[in-house]
Amino acid sequence: MTSPHSPLKHSKRPSQSPIGTFLKILVAVVVVFAVSSTSVAAIAVYQTLSKIGPGIQLADPNATAAAIPSVGAIEGGVNLLLAGTDTRTDQGDAFSDAANQDASSGAGNNDVTMVLHISADHTNATVISIPRDLITAVPDCPDPNGDGGTVSGTDAAMFNTTLSRGGLACTVLTAEALTGLKIAYAAEISFDGVIAMSNAVGGVSVCLATAVTDPFTGLDLAAGQQTLVGDQALAFVRSRHGVGDGSDLGRISNQQVFLSALMRKITSAGVLANPIALFSLANAAVENMTFSTTLKDPAAMVAIALALKNVSLSNLVFVQYPVITDPDDVNRVIADDASVAVLNAALASDSPLTLTGGVGRAAVADPSTTATPAPTDTSAPADTTTPTDTATPGDTSTPTPTDTSVALPTNVSGQTAAEETCTVGNN
Repeated sequence: MTSPHSPLKHSKRPSQSPIGTFLKILVAVVVVFAVSSTSVAAIAVYQTLSKIGPGIQLADPNATAAAIPSVGAIEGGVNLLLAGTDTRTDQGDAFSDAANQDASSGAGNNDVTMVLHISADHTNATVISIPRDLITAVPDCPDPNGDGGTVSGTDAAMFNTTLSRGGLACTVLTAEALTGLKIAYAAEISFDGVIAMSNAVGGVSVCLATAVTDPFTGLDLAAGQQTLVGDQALAFVRSRHGVGDGSDLGRISNQQVFLSALMRKITSAGVLANPIALFSLANAAVENMTFSTTLKDPAAMVAIALALKNVSLSNLVFVQYPVITDPDDVNRVIADDASVAVLNAALASDSPLTLTGGVGRAAVADPSTTATPAPTDTSAPADTTTPTDTATPGDTSTPTPTDTSVALPTNVSGQTAAEETCTVGNN
């Protein structure tokens, strides 16, 4: 396990590819069911769903899990956690520690963690990326070995150790404490899953404001529009050294560039009207993800997907959990309590979010679009030799909203799925 003050050694993990990936699996399953009136589609659905394995028991899965209707969207709000694990187990020689100069422990840490929050009225949704280097308290967790024991908590640990520490349930419990949300659904995805998902949709086109080169992931991309698929898509979402200021926070914003592009493709007619692509997507998801017991029922996936159906891309907001530099270790971050309070209150009230800050350290608005550009991050870049978070506590005053939305503090970075952004390389 990584200690709270161990040297930074991030590998690039299947990251934000995960959450977009998971959203697309939900959309895919919905459409699969919609077209299952034909015998061929019905067979494909059966083959896909039959591959779902046993679920992972969360600490308290029945506390907030809503009853799943036989048909139709789930009632009320939904909170779902997706963890991208860095495990090397069964991931092939390409992901062995020897093949990765900057490899992490490979112990199964949750180096990418996102929480999806869907409002109770199903009009807006938020995806919160929790930084892997966040130092936070970890509660007592049920022993993942299933023997009824407990894994003792700690006052300070890196957030990304929670998965290897106490399994998916431990990551969920820690994320609940950070966000104030009760999370009833969760899933894990590995390196292979990211590759399979990108292949299933035929690649994701992203904009690069500058060239992106990362010798640690083998990434070498020229500026401009690039279509990423397979290993290259995985390398892109895992890259830390190649984007922004070389920090994990830069990687988060790069993943948001990828995810927003992914969501725009998934909701396009090219994917939704292609049964073969949809079946491939659903198969890729169930073959490469591990679900909580509350989510492994196909009916739950369909119900959650239907809850997302009416959320527009402009109302799907990706945000980075608000953090500042840890005063005890410049290579770590801690929660920015003032900004976290604003975000968590908005989540609790199901309010739509308005971003007033930048799109992040590794992103800029796409200059080729005519849409109103997202504000850029004007903070000074961090020293790339020691990736750190140089943010300071944000101004928590909230401008008067024009509707029921809550304006997040200016130090909370992110973007909507509708915004077209470009990745900035770390050159």
